[in-house]
Amino acid sequence: MVSSLTDQDLSQKQVAPGAVTRTNLTGLECVHRGKVRDSYALDNQRLLIVATDRLSAYDVVLPDPIPGKGVVLTEVSNFWFARTGHIVPNHLTGVDPASVLPNPDEHDQVDGRGVVVKRLRPLPVEAVVRGYLIGSGYRDYLASGSVCGIELPPGLRMAEQLRQPLFTPATKAAAGDHDENISFERMCEIVGTQRAGQVRDVSVALYQFAVEYAALRGIIIADTKFEFGLDDEDNLILMDEVLTPDSSRFWPADGYEVGTSPLSYDKQFVRDYLDTLSWDKTPPGPRLPSDILTRTVARYEEARLALLNGAPPID
Repeated sequence: MVSSLTDQDLSQKQVAPGAVTRTNLTGLECVHRGKVRDSYALDNQRLLIVATDRLSAYDVVLPDPIPGKGVVLTEVSNFWFARTGHIVPNHLTGVDPASVLPNPDEHDQVDGRGVVVKRLRPLPVEAVVRGYLIGSGYRDYLASGSVCGIELPPGLRMAEQLRQPLFTPATKAAAGDHDENISFERMCEIVGTQRAGQVRDVSVALYQFAVEYAALRGIIIADTKFEFGLDDEDNLILMDEVLTPDSSRFWPADGYEVGTSPLSYDKQFVRDYLDTLSWDKTPPGPRLPSDILTRTVARYEEARLALLNGAPPID
């Protein structure tokens, strides 16, 4: 049974030229439509996941898609998956998505945006790593002097780099609801102390690896979130997406300044616009002006080029 987004939700969206807001792969069972990705069952061991161009902000899918966004997310995720296997295994199988389609005429729906992955048991938490004080973490700090129960020194400013990365998990919300920051102790209650510690250590290692690479490309990764699942042998597997403009905050290093909200390669650009509205952050989301859409497309493409162009080969 398809969950999260209904056909009516998707049919009411305004489709920009070239945008893919909904896939419909005949002969395959769609088992989930998330905020961005459509998932199809292939067999008991594998899924076909397709990244659409849907755009979400504050956990709400907005009416207007970002053309080509799903291709960028897939390419960037695959780039990081290929380079982080020494830290943690991931869900990719290496199978060509086009080869599993019952109807070859639907190849265009998965081209550049589909991946065949292992079926896993997702952990019910998101693993968030913060290297800078921004977003909900900064709001928490202003209110309490801490982030997810972790006390921080007084006097820190917006976008200030933290002395060391913070692991601040969150619960995964249902569609239309908001993720909730939780303490590490609460995460231990949910997934067990040993597993929580493993997820924390792997997440920080992934973040630090990516930060070092991105710094060479003139990019600051302010924060990011990871999702993990377990295979049949209870091994921890990195899944979903990794270090994309949707799951991370990317800042150009040459424009970074403490005390301000930095220019962003990611969808923070959209969030900043939404924050100027009287919208209450619940569905339905507001329409986006054409100039916001155009500039957002450009930001995603800039992120892709900055990260991937001229990247060294995998060792």
